[in-house]
Amino acid sequence: MEREIIKEYSNGELTIVWKPKTCIHAAACVKALPEVYKPNEKPWIQVENASTEALKAQIDTCPSGALSYYMNSTGPTEVEASADIKVQVLENGPLLVNGTLEVTNSDGNVETKKRTTAFCRCGASANKPYCDGEHSKIGFVG
Repeated sequence: MEREIIKEYSNGELTIVWKPKTCIHAAACVKALPEVYKPNEKPWIQVENASTEALKAQIDTCPSGALSYYMNSTGPTEVEASADIKVQVLENGPLLVNGTLEVTNSDGNVETKKRTTAFCRCGASANKPYCDGEHSKIGFVG
């Protein structure tokens, strides 16, 4: 099994956790905080360019859940299970499911997804059933 790449960026108070494989490249982060998220620079996340509160607010809106955070004073914690599940269809994009889910993949492996999970609607994802942003490249309308 391939090991997932996870990158962390810290401002001393808060640490941003980025999972590139989960990212659907919706660019919501770049649009919300362009002074922090700079895809053409290294490091692409410049956490020192916004307040901790602004970072937390933006990360909570990440449509794929590729961005998360933890407070350095408490360390990483599991996201609490939520009984509330919300589903949102993004125009010309994925199906977003917010909440704690148990997903059984076609190979029988079971994964627990917390926060937001983006499911492919276009059929072109190389990471099915999850969205990988391919809908943008193929001009999916739906």
